[in-house]
Amino acid sequence: MTTLRLKYAIATTLLLSSIAAGAAQAQATDESQQLEEMRQQIEKLQRQMQELQAQQQARATQSAQVLPSATVATAETRVTSDQPSFSAGPLTMTLGGFADFIGVYRNRFEAADAATNFNTGIPFPNSLQYHVSEFHLTARQSRFSLLTQGPQEGDGTAEAYLEIDFQSAAPTANSVESNSYNPRLRHYYATYRRQRAGFYMLAGQTYSLATLGRKSLAPRQEQLPSSIDGQYVVGFNWTRNPQLRFVQELGKTATLGLSLENPQASIFNGPNNPLVPTLTSVPGGFMLAPTTNYSTDVAPDVIAKIAWDPGFGHYELYGLSRAFRDRAAQENHTIYGGGLGIGMILPLSPQLDFQLSGLSGRGIGRYGSALLPDVTLRPDGQLATIDAYQALVGLVYRPTPAWTLYGYAGIEDADSRHFTATVGDTTLAYGYGSPLYDNSGCLIEGSTVCAANTSRVEQGTLGAWWKYYEGKLGNLQVGLQGSYTKRTAFDGVGGSPDTSLTTFLLSFRFYPYQN
Repeated sequence: MTTLRLKYAIATTLLLSSIAAGAAQAQATDESQQLEEMRQQIEKLQRQMQELQAQQQARATQSAQVLPSATVATAETRVTSDQPSFSAGPLTMTLGGFADFIGVYRNRFEAADAATNFNTGIPFPNSLQYHVSEFHLTARQSRFSLLTQGPQEGDGTAEAYLEIDFQSAAPTANSVESNSYNPRLRHYYATYRRQRAGFYMLAGQTYSLATLGRKSLAPRQEQLPSSIDGQYVVGFNWTRNPQLRFVQELGKTATLGLSLENPQASIFNGPNNPLVPTLTSVPGGFMLAPTTNYSTDVAPDVIAKIAWDPGFGHYELYGLSRAFRDRAAQENHTIYGGGLGIGMILPLSPQLDFQLSGLSGRGIGRYGSALLPDVTLRPDGQLATIDAYQALVGLVYRPTPAWTLYGYAGIEDADSRHFTATVGDTTLAYGYGSPLYDNSGCLIEGSTVCAANTSRVEQGTLGAWWKYYEGKLGNLQVGLQGSYTKRTAFDGVGGSPDTSLTTFLLSFRFYPYQN
């Protein structure tokens, strides 16, 4: 505000000087010409002051997006007040992002990049990959962002945010959780905000409204794990998908949001085909990956959430509604799922934050980092939802501005949803987690007899970030993370086998600005 006041003072001085000069000149010129010149100078100064006000408002909006606790950057790009900005006509453009170098070690060979497959990618001992470790280096989690903010008109403001990275491969591009297409479009959305009304609308791709936030229901304020892993941690609820969102503040402490989001079902077909021709998903067609199946969705996922910020902590409650469709026996069939989610962040001290989040319901597997299935198939080809729950607890400790220490414990659990049908003298098993599925070879190297439907995924994660340089060159950080993940299969013929994965990640990250 000091800079703005100074500019107001300069403008006022110029105005008074112009008036004084005009009075002296009035003796030698026509009075009407003098008045016209003064009017033009006043209008010019007014335009300059309006531009200064717009720039000051843009800076204030940008600064308000930064949380004081973000002293060490996490896996997400955050817009901070010292990032490089420039003007393009009436727009203010802010550049962001970082260069990232990551070393990955896993004691099982997943053939994965910096994002770990916490479910089906963890092999059982029957697979040769169980007995081989994995090590590689990657820079594909490096990131670029651009925030574009327009001038203020009345109490209305608008902005657009773009963020991309390089963690995608064309054959595996999909819409299930993160819309990972080349180059990977993490975020691209626009918001329109009415400040006095406490309302904003968002259209485009960003984190689901189901994702735990840190304040209100504002975009780019999600409470994301400090994880180096691109798949975050087990138990974290999220998607990153196209959506149309409406948010309204209710007084000073409560915020209500409604979001219509891109649907996509994670379907478990089972070892036996249905007894009738069935359509649940198809390979990608025009402009979609032909090596990926896309579900026959009928409506968007709908999320309604209320957030409460009473002055101590942040609290959330939301409901999720989903629709799943298939075609079997010459008819279309639609079933419904959904769930109830909660979240909270408690500042236990100025340096220590506690977080808790969870989601429980039917057909919600897509919203967890382990990606358990949403639905499975009955013998008649119709879909059936799978009951599940996901939960995550975490502690983030910042003893100094240069250090962030974190720990997370998460779980994702699914119930069995199984069926049988008799064909001749044979009883066939269908669905997810059937006790008739054969697990007898899961612990025998080289065996192909291992159904191993995942019942539960549990994980513990510890890590630290150290900002070892911050100055004119920007800031340099190093992060180290270790996690242990256990995958347990449903009980079947031969028992309920389990397997595990130990992962270590080392990250060197460069932000070309102070943060």
